[in-house]
Amino acid sequence: MISFLIRRLLLLIPVLLGILVITFTLARLIPGDPCTIALGEHATPEVCRQYLDRMGLNDSLPTQFLRYLVSLAHGDLGNSIRTNQTVASIVLLRLPMTLELASCAMLFATAVGIPLGIIAALRRNSAADVTTMILANVGVSMPVFFLGLLLAYLFAIVFKGTPLWLPPSARLTAGLSTKSLIETFNLQGLQGLSLVVVTFLSNMVTFNSLVSGNWKVLQDAARHLILPAVTVGTIPLAIIARMTRSSLLDVMGLDYVRTARAKGLKERLVVFRHAFRNALLPIITIVGLQLGGLLGGAILTETIFGLPGMGTIMVQSIYARDYPVLQAAVVLIALIFVFVNLIVDISYAYLDPRIRLQ
Repeated sequence: MISFLIRRLLLLIPVLLGILVITFTLARLIPGDPCTIALGEHATPEVCRQYLDRMGLNDSLPTQFLRYLVSLAHGDLGNSIRTNQTVASIVLLRLPMTLELASCAMLFATAVGIPLGIIAALRRNSAADVTTMILANVGVSMPVFFLGLLLAYLFAIVFKGTPLWLPPSARLTAGLSTKSLIETFNLQGLQGLSLVVVTFLSNMVTFNSLVSGNWKVLQDAARHLILPAVTVGTIPLAIIARMTRSSLLDVMGLDYVRTARAKGLKERLVVFRHAFRNALLPIITIVGLQLGGLLGGAILTETIFGLPGMGTIMVQSIYARDYPVLQAAVVLIALIFVFVNLIVDISYAYLDPRIRLQ
């Protein structure tokens, strides 16, 4: 196991380097002038030249890339071209929102998708099976932007004034806010990694309000997350349901399942103790892949619902040619995706003893 982990962690180096090269190159191929966007259309050529020199954008691409790698090695993500804030502070502010949205969407997708897949498998070719697969196909085919606008119109306008009304935008209702965990628990003298972690968790509104016992804010934040989570989680839900059905049907036809039934075990024990556990491998694989996809899919969803997450800042960075922020966002999402897949691989050994990762 240890050798497997070391090997996988070493493989992260070329993967991340490749992502850095591609992101760095593509970001600079975006049409437009960062100087004009930052200083306005009336900036003179001389002012723009001085600005680009100061930002290091007049250097050759290899020189810029090497300087960027050196900064990354020292833990410096750079400063935003658009706002001059440090990229690290922007990430600490925006990433928690995206992780909250992705986590809620994946919770919704697995909590609904797996039971639907199990029901469809156990009642193969029945009305429940056909209905589930039709809904799964519709869910896979539904564009995120269309579904988001449809849900916002339905629950925010059609159901306005009813108990079914849900907020169509923002993270919290105007006037509500949360204190940071540092203020809540009077944490003093935090530095370095501890300060970063506490600041990050403070910006995760649901976690912050839950830990601090602010139930009003927690309830409001949860209501604001329902529509975005359902929007971005519908496609993973459909894929998970179809994969669960297919995997469980394959396992249910194997000899050891028939043997368990021949021993007189109850059908519930046969399904969940023997069949479902061995059907989990492909399900977990698809869950891991979909979780990584949710981080990318949140871009459209956050834009539609006006959520201040990484998706929103990535769109703004593309428009503003804000290279440092865009590069940091893509690399972070890629890093999370890789680590999620590493966790999925490790889980195989615990679900199936036949697998030997060594």
